[in-house]
Amino acid sequence: MVVYTVGTFDLLHVGHLALLEYCSTLGDAVAVGVASDRVVNSYKPNVPVIPLDQRAEMLRALSCVDIVRPYHELEYVSGCMALDVDIFVVGEDWGKKAHNTDVESYLKSKGKDIIKVVYNPRTSSTKIKQIAIAQSDRSHHIEQAVA
Repeated sequence: MVVYTVGTFDLLHVGHLALLEYCSTLGDAVAVGVASDRVVNSYKPNVPVIPLDQRAEMLRALSCVDIVRPYHELEYVSGCMALDVDIFVVGEDWGKKAHNTDVESYLKSKGKDIIKVVYNPRTSSTKIKQIAIAQSDRSHHIEQAVA
């Protein structure tokens, strides 16, 4: 059984690892769709910090990941079709936009499963970026005060 999940996977962290390890318990192969910078910029205010090729390389290095598939359009049906997905794992923030409902309809028509997971509240790429910016700002203010 092929388990598929998608995301940005910027600033790879323990929450990503927990998700991918969970996916590995659901089937025989874990496939990860990685959003291109253009796709991410279509629904988030900033592009990822880590370039797509490096995000994909880091995911390929994980023993719990079997397939890494970058995607360049905000739609998931083609990935599910190409990989013959049995289970599609999504986050708790899965919405009702067309790209979400289209893949739900497709998977339902094929008798496939969608599993929603709760995110690890300990960390996120956004939180990591916010902490890094705050630390940089503090460091800059200290440097100015000393000068």
